[in-house]
Amino acid sequence: MIANPHRFLDPDPLFTRDETSAVVLLPVPYEGGVSCGKGAAGAPAAVIEASRFLELYDEVLDAEPCRMGIFTAAPPPLPSSDAAVAGTVRLSVLQIMDSGRFPVLLGGDHSVTPGAVAAAAARHSSLGVIQLDAHADLRPEYEGSPYSHACVMARVREMTRDTLQVGIRSMSVEEARLAAREGIALFPMHRVRNGGFDATQALSLLPRDVYITVDVDVFDWSVIASTGTPEPGGMLWDEATAFLSEVFSTKNVVGFDVVELAESESDRNSPFAVAKLIYRMLGFKLGAEVARRGAPWPETPAGPIFR
Repeated sequence: MIANPHRFLDPDPLFTRDETSAVVLLPVPYEGGVSCGKGAAGAPAAVIEASRFLELYDEVLDAEPCRMGIFTAAPPPLPSSDAAVAGTVRLSVLQIMDSGRFPVLLGGDHSVTPGAVAAAAARHSSLGVIQLDAHADLRPEYEGSPYSHACVMARVREMTRDTLQVGIRSMSVEEARLAAREGIALFPMHRVRNGGFDATQALSLLPRDVYITVDVDVFDWSVIASTGTPEPGGMLWDEATAFLSEVFSTKNVVGFDVVELAESESDRNSPFAVAKLIYRMLGFKLGAEVARRGAPWPETPAGPIFR
């Protein structure tokens, strides 16, 4: 893949080489699927820029996860058609997976997710998808488009019925009735807060291989404020990362995306939080791999260890 001149974290070049990195971070600066606020197209560049100010040492993990090697790819050429964008994302993620590396998509709006899930489903016969989001995204179409960010999980559920939706606090009555009728594992934020969500039990119902999609509007505004369709009452940082830690420690996460940040000249905090979230999730992935193999944390780039 073509290297991005702007590297995530900007660590020593030893840990960013294409041929030795365990991870490929793919920016997808697309916002053709949005229905409200703009700015998602500028988010990948803002997050990569903010990541330069992160400490490479993670105090929670007591390690420097960047030592696994994180290659930052250039954004793929994006066509104008929503359906064609999904195809482009699918091919890009397949290329990453087939090289034995771990894919991370940095959006862009949420409509980039179905293409990545399609790639993961092509390589994993039984796949679960975990969505952290303020919105159910179960509409068959929205504003005349089946590729809107409001339809993401409807498209995902055409590929796998093994889904888990957490943090939801905005949906239509039709989405609510659909979730009840089909027995969709959908947990609104009020159930999470009131003890109505058993993460261990919910995860036990999913296959071993899972893909995670994080829409940043799942977070409370005190964590991430800049997003196109904000909702009050979201997850706090520690709530979200505790849940993600359990996901990575109990499942084989085959890829993830973080989407729906809106670039804002007046908000430097939100892209920094997204950068730290991605880095923490990569640390969880490496930690799970290290535990599985009984190996030490790598001191040199780990290469394609996630095959």
